[in-house]
Amino acid sequence: MNTIPQNDEQLRQEVSAKYARAALQVLGTPAEHAPSCCGPDCCEPSEKIAIQPVQTSSSCCVSTCCSSITDQGDPITTDLYTQMELGGIPIAAALASLGCGNPTALAELKPGETILDLGSGGGIDVLLSARRVGPTGFAYGLDMTDPMLELAKHNQKDAGIENVQFLKGIIEAIPLPDNSVNVIISNCVINLSADKRQVLREAHRVLTPGGRFAVSDIVVQGDLPPAIRRDMESWAGCMAGALEEDTYRSLLQAAGFIDIEVEVTRRYSLADIASNGINATIASLSPEERTSVDGRFISAFIRARKPEEQEV
Repeated sequence: MNTIPQNDEQLRQEVSAKYARAALQVLGTPAEHAPSCCGPDCCEPSEKIAIQPVQTSSSCCVSTCCSSITDQGDPITTDLYTQMELGGIPIAAALASLGCGNPTALAELKPGETILDLGSGGGIDVLLSARRVGPTGFAYGLDMTDPMLELAKHNQKDAGIENVQFLKGIIEAIPLPDNSVNVIISNCVINLSADKRQVLREAHRVLTPGGRFAVSDIVVQGDLPPAIRRDMESWAGCMAGALEEDTYRSLLQAAGFIDIEVEVTRRYSLADIASNGINATIASLSPEERTSVDGRFISAFIRARKPEEQEV
């Protein structure tokens, strides 16, 4: 079991390294000294793309190829996008999808709006958003991992979508001015931050008055056993970093948001959690701890709004 670094910057580097390996695998570039998620018989990228192209969501920071080949998708990341959505974007964007929801389908994006995706990865949600807001709108993607940015820009070029810009940076310090975007989306990324309070403050800062916060994220209902909180694999797998639901609401409110809603979109069993790369951690729990975890992890769509100036 790998324990979570105590230093925030070290934690950020560990998470970035895991996402970089996922991007490099999709790009077909081996990560130096990084073990592959698949065995020695794993197919080449060109072969991966040809197999079941509408079922290519991958494990959250665990595998980007095995689930699409075996058709035994990760319970968190599979079946998030419709065939119509996947048919309109490069297949590599789907192969690098590491999310836990489909915020573009739930955010009610409107033509002409400016969208920001926090932790945009291979760009799937940015590209879908850009299509939804149309040529009069614009979509930004923010990511800290160079290989993911490279993959996203490659996917943008392949898709021929121009109203998109991918930015390098961290979600705790968004490189955009105040009041500059209408909608913030994110797909299973905020839970990875060591300073979620700052992420939500930054989200509030860059939103226009009346702007909408509409993210998919992993949330826990109740306390987590300490062993899961300490496990680096479960953190990068969207588990250990999950906020408790009431804490998420409180942090949004403290950041200045109103109209806060948490909608459960999926609920995960103990077997689902174990299959997400933390089987050894689950095995180490006591029977009472296992019972406490079963069904407590959820994927949720989290909505909130920045008040209009007259509402402040």
